[in-house]
Amino acid sequence: MVSNEVSGRSGPVPPKGSGVAEDPSRANAIVAVLAVSGVIVALMQTLMVPLLPVMPRLLGTSAADASWTITATLLTGAIANPVYGRLGDLFGKRRMLLVSGYFLAGGSLICALSSSLVPVIAGRALQGLGLAIIPLGISIMRDLLPAKRLIPAMALMSSSLGIGGALGLPIAAIVAQNFDWHVLFWGSLVATALIITLVAVVVPESPVRGEGSFDVPGAVALSAGLAALLLAVSKGSAWGWSSATTLGLFGGAVIVLLAWGWWETRIPAPLVDLRTSSKRPVLLTNIASMVLGFAMYAMSLIVPQLLQLPKETGHGLGQSLIATGLWMAPGGLVMMVASPFAGRLIAARGPKVSLVTGAGIMTAGYVMAQGLMSTPWGLLIVSAVISLGVGFAYAAMPALIMSSVPASEGAAANGLNTLMRSIGTSTASAVIGVVLANMTVAFGSSAVPSLTGMRVGFVIGAGAALAACLLALTIPVRRPQAAGAVEATGPVGVTGPVGVTGPVGVTAAVATTENAVPSQRRVGVSATTEPSRAAAASS
Repeated sequence: MVSNEVSGRSGPVPPKGSGVAEDPSRANAIVAVLAVSGVIVALMQTLMVPLLPVMPRLLGTSAADASWTITATLLTGAIANPVYGRLGDLFGKRRMLLVSGYFLAGGSLICALSSSLVPVIAGRALQGLGLAIIPLGISIMRDLLPAKRLIPAMALMSSSLGIGGALGLPIAAIVAQNFDWHVLFWGSLVATALIITLVAVVVPESPVRGEGSFDVPGAVALSAGLAALLLAVSKGSAWGWSSATTLGLFGGAVIVLLAWGWWETRIPAPLVDLRTSSKRPVLLTNIASMVLGFAMYAMSLIVPQLLQLPKETGHGLGQSLIATGLWMAPGGLVMMVASPFAGRLIAARGPKVSLVTGAGIMTAGYVMAQGLMSTPWGLLIVSAVISLGVGFAYAAMPALIMSSVPASEGAAANGLNTLMRSIGTSTASAVIGVVLANMTVAFGSSAVPSLTGMRVGFVIGAGAALAACLLALTIPVRRPQAAGAVEATGPVGVTGPVGVTGPVGVTAAVATTENAVPSQRRVGVSATTEPSRAAAASS
């Protein structure tokens, strides 16, 4: 880190980006293309939500089997994030981003041409392999953008997950209600083809590369462990939490993931560097991300049900599917508006402050819900406030991760962080689902979630957001060093003072403050912003 005394200015030193895209118009184009790509990817996750109640009839199957059209995307997306991240670090982030796009396109085409369960599940699984576009995009931004553009661009890209998710529900509902359901997937195919083309034309390849080989055994073990864990979490309520299948999957996941962790700490080129990931800033940020994912998804599960329940229940608001989507859509717009303000807060006060602020706002939103559940306008306010908090919190997480890992491991670290959010959302689905399924009232010949169940769900969401806030407060803050005391690692392990050019003609990069995202070298050599693992171990 470098103190402000070096520059003679007060306030935080802006983070250093690589500056590969120094031209403002080119930087704007890169940010726009990557942000649009993130929104489209997030839209893919909500495509099936309006269709799920009618999928058994459309595909000639049972409701339990139809739910695999959601579960398949969840599973493959969770696995793809860390695996694609490591492949991106080794072989090129833009290259893997395009591969993700090809999987999205292929999955969309299969679903568009299919009317039976198995091919639709296969297509949705392929779409899940494309969800790594968001963490890969954040890592590309770190490698390409100049310092002044980096933080707001990363904030926008990180928030695109929430933006696309909020806007996807009304769009999908309108299309599903007025057109054949296959139109959704033809539309996603066209959108994916567009982002593939734009990325190929506008976004250059990152010059930053990691070292070593791809850890195939680690990738297989992580995939197996995650698949078992997420299957148990997402299907446990249907199979029974005490069933042999559910307990077996939980037990198998624990054994496999422990074995994976043992393996990762004993090979020179791991899939995920657990030594880096175990550092307090990275570890606490990832745990907070998981809890925030839970808090964010709780709203997405409760508010739509409350809006759609019949008024005759006494607490339902009787809104149609399209109306429900439109009431929820402003939340995505709030996230979009919040991202530049979050970027400014991060630049001025640091990502930790933005994360604490966002989690605090989310907590307030859930508390407000207890008095605003009786009207659609009240729930719109609740969802907007929570979404505002999500915008600030999600914008902070990549900045916290990037400031604590080497540039050559950025994509893998971002993929792991995105995976932690996915685990949080899956857990929220299971927990809130159990609450709403067990706290019901009779309505005709069926049972529907009770008002008390809804209130308990909002309390759980508030507790998760508050827990994330408290976790964020424990994330360590880096202290600036004295001027002249800063050293940066050169590309061949040579250290020198700030601004000194190394023996191969590459100026050393420096991480600036606790607010900063470390920079990296902008030539085609492997670069890090901290000493190598071997050097760190020897010291």
